[in-house]
Amino acid sequence: MAGATPHFIVFANEKGGTGKSTTAVHAAVALEATGRRVAALDLDTRQRTLGRYLDNRADTIKRTGIALPMPKHATFDPAKGELDALIEELGTAVDIIVIDTPGRDDPYARQAMLRADTLVTPINDSFVDLDLIGQVDPETYRVKRPSFYAELVWNSRTQRAKTHNASVDWVVLRNRMQHIEARNMRRVGEALGELSRRVGFRIIPGLGERVIYRELFPRGLTLLDLAQIGEVGIGHIAARQELREMVAALGLPAQERDAAAPRTAVAG
Repeated sequence: MAGATPHFIVFANEKGGTGKSTTAVHAAVALEATGRRVAALDLDTRQRTLGRYLDNRADTIKRTGIALPMPKHATFDPAKGELDALIEELGTAVDIIVIDTPGRDDPYARQAMLRADTLVTPINDSFVDLDLIGQVDPETYRVKRPSFYAELVWNSRTQRAKTHNASVDWVVLRNRMQHIEARNMRRVGEALGELSRRVGFRIIPGLGERVIYRELFPRGLTLLDLAQIGEVGIGHIAARQELREMVAALGLPAQERDAAAPRTAVAG
């Protein structure tokens, strides 16, 4: 894809606590590990979770000397320049740009959504999170109407189609599914299926609720790194499979350039 326009994956959800940043980091590193050239951009100037995660990763690589897949990354600061300029700088010689947006209504998040080729909305598997994109009847659990966020995405997709003549693949990613009571999980799934047909998104499985994700943050590591640093446990195998299935379900375009070793960083 050298010289081509990067594929933009934008992780966006105006509700916090959905695992958005964790999912974005793991997706960026997993894609880098396949040989794609990845850049990651954090638009949350308050929490900076993605940016700090990858800063920690760079420190771990420098400290240990272990070569790990390392995306280019930056955190946006409105006081230091325009968002478009930073995106153009990051987008040089990369195949994919992963953008993590704040868990709130934000003008820069809306700006990023207009660039999205793949728009990922992580939600916890509950009616609380479902309410962000659709309201359900309290007795039948049938969808009554799309919510404000679904309308926001619809408007962004329409504007992108007009201005860029490009479509947007909207993906709703169901995180933390295994700890939801079975009947409630089925009801959420049925409501999501109905909404997907009405407003046009795909549903894919996400990441489970696991303590390991919080433990990895200080070192900037992901589940894919554990074998390389010698810390693989039996419980991590299923988690790594979840991650692989999630990345595959994103359905990104096939890699056009020849297969290559992933870009890594080493101590210097």
